[in-house]
Parts: sequence; structure tokens; C-alpha cells
Amino acid sequence: MDSVAHVTPETVPAYDLRVSIQDTKPEIWRRLLVPETINAPELHRVFQAAFGWEDRHLYGIRCVDRQGQPRVIVGPDGAAEEMGDEPASGVVLSELLDAHQTGTLEYEYDFGDAWTHTVEVLGPAELPAGTVRCTGGANRGPVEDAGGTGGYARLIEALADPVDEDYEELAYWYKFATGQDAATFDPAAFDADALNRRLDDLAKRLWPEPPTNEEIADVVRPVYWLLDQAGTEGLQLTQDGYLKPAVVTQAMLDLGWDYRWPGAANRESQTLPVLTLRQQVQTWKLLRKSKGRLVLSPAGRKVRDGGRPLWDFLAEAVASPADPATALVARVVVHWLLEGSTPSWEQRNHVIADIMTVEGFRIQGGKPVPPDAAQELYSDVRWMLDCLQLKVPERRAVEDTVLTDGGRKFLLQVQGLLDGV
Repeated sequence: MDSVAHVTPETVPAYDLRVSIQDTKPEIWRRLLVPETINAPELHRVFQAAFGWEDRHLYGIRCVDRQGQPRVIVGPDGAAEEMGDEPASGVVLSELLDAHQTGTLEYEYDFGDAWTHTVEVLGPAELPAGTVRCTGGANRGPVEDAGGTGGYARLIEALADPVDEDYEELAYWYKFATGQDAATFDPAAFDADALNRRLDDLAKRLWPEPPTNEEIADVVRPVYWLLDQAGTEGLQLTQDGYLKPAVVTQAMLDLGWDYRWPGAANRESQTLPVLTLRQQVQTWKLLRKSKGRLVLSPAGRKVRDGGRPLWDFLAEAVASPADPATALVARVVVHWLLEGSTPSWEQRNHVIADIMTVEGFRIQGGKPVPPDAAQELYSDVRWMLDCLQLKVPERRAVEDTVLTDGGRKFLLQVQGLLDGV
């Protein structure tokens, strides 16, 4: 057992944990430092990041707590109620384990595949406030939905041998499940530095700071730009009801959107980013058409100066789509963006369609939601979010991007509203 940690004003008491997945050979494990105040849902998300899980399934914690009481804790809370177990929210790790004494608990993820993780206390530690750290580990985490330890062992075996009778089938499944070619699969891969970057990002989501004025201005910038252009007089529209070419061109230049759309970008009907922005701001009831002009609505006049009032209005608007189907897809997409876990395009539409079907949505005739309908809803939500400046600007349209700190804080606020928090 390690010696008692010396906590400074800049640090907080922490647990030094060794977490291993049972029945994996070679063993998949991580050594993690987490704050003593961490609760069960937060600990779940740390384990998800540490092993590369995608948070698609239920989870549970089994242990005998510090008072000697057996505990079976399940998350999310709705599932716990259905199963008659203790809900995860409100449970703090310090109730279950003493950082100064040896002890263990079991964390199970995906009750179908039954990935059981043994969590051992190695001793007390200290951490900078608002952080989580990985100090060791081995082997990449299993592939989601691989069929438990036996299924994953078989996947490793087959993908290591191109002449294996199951190679083609499992290579195809692996690419479908991960979006990566089977030739890149390395079960021994483990990059502690990359994991700590993910944990840094996760910590910002778990314990976010309030948005700064600069972050607020960056996120709301496209909407504020259009409200500012409308001003007190409004914007004259073309006979067909579009923004005039000069305004479209100025929008693309001022907002730095030239990479997002090819061509001259001077006709709104042929410049989708500007068209979507204008239509979305109208959908949010900040602008309206009146006598051939685009003018501020009463709500638009209240938030035309931007800042936190506009930020809060937009967060509420994004979290309150007009129909339940879009609200469900928005919840899924926001989660993916925050977790950095958007599935590959081959898998994404199927995942959304399955989620919608499970939640009771059907198309005409009572049939399950098809992937093409899911694709349409996904595109609607992404275009809506692209009317805000949530991501680090791309250098080219096809480049993967990451959320800015402001974008992350905005989506966390949206997520809280979607979840009713």
C-alpha cells in the first residue's frame, strides 16, 4: 500500500485504483487516480473513457460498502428502478471504499456481454482539482458488442490470421463496428498519453467551469452576426424571399465559412450554410419576414446584444425541438459530440434507427424506423448545430474536428436541458 498522500491547497484527496477486466488474456488493465469526491455516474464515465467503451449499455457496481452492507448499484437511474436496484446517482465512491485500506468492488458494463471489471484500492493519492489521471495500463479495451470475453478472444484470434475461416466475416464486422480497417487492429495497443488527453477532456465535461465572455461570443457568433445585420431596419429580401447576394457573400467571409461550400457563394438558395443559418434563426423565432424584409422578432430584440442572454436562449432552443423524434436524435448527437464517439457513417444511421425503434417510434404502418429516416433526422440536427460555432475551425471541409471549450460548455448545458437536469 502506498503511503498517505500529502494534499496541498492546489490538490485534492484521491484514490489510486487498479482496474482490470476479468478473464482477459493478456489482462486488460488501467491504473487510475480519481478524486475521493467522485460519484458513481462520474466513475462510470471515467471507466468508459479508460477502456474505450462507448456507453451504449447499462452498468452496475457490486460491493460491500464501508459499513459492511452489500450494495448493488445500477445506472442509469431509470434502469435501476425497473430492476429494483439502487440508482447510481447520489452514490459517492467514498461510501463504498476507504482510500487508506485495501478493498475491491466490481463494475459491470453491458449486462449482455457482462464485462466485469475488478476495481482495487492501491492506496490514497492526490490530484490537481478537477482532473483524473491514468498512471499505467496494458492492452487496448475490447471492441463494443464483441460478445463478452469469449467473443473478443475469438475476434483477436481470427483477425491475427487472414486465412482463418472466420476472418472475412469478423473483419467486415470489425470495420462496421469501429469504422477502422481490420488490418489496423492491435489488441496490445495502449497509449497512456492519448488516454490522459481523453481524461482531460472528460474532466472538463464532468466538472465544467462557467463559460467566459469570449467563449460565449465565439459560440453564438453566427446567430449574433445575422441579428446584427438585421439591426433596427431589417434586411431587404429578394423577390423570392432570399437574402441578397451581397449579404450572402459577406456572411461567408465574416464567418470564415468559405471552406464549407464550393462555388461563388453569392446566392442563398445555392449556399447551404447561409440558407440553413437564416432558416434556423427563423425557426428559433429570432427573426421573421415582414413586408419583404427580414426583421427582428420580439424575442430577437431581447437578445440582439448577444452575450449570455443569447447563449441561454439558444441552449434552450436547441434542447426544445418541435417534435419528439428530433429531440431524441438531438440527445444522441449531443452525447456523441461530447464523448467524441460519433459512430462511423456505415453504423451511425443503424444505431439511431435502433434507438428510435426501442424508444417506440414507428413509421407508417407500424414498421420500425429505417436507416434512411434516421439519416434525415441526424442531418437536420447536425445542420442546426452547425449554425453555432462549437468546433475548432477546420482547415478543410472533410477534416475531423474537435469541440472548443466553449462548444463543450454549450453542449453540456443543452444536455442538461434535454435530460431535465
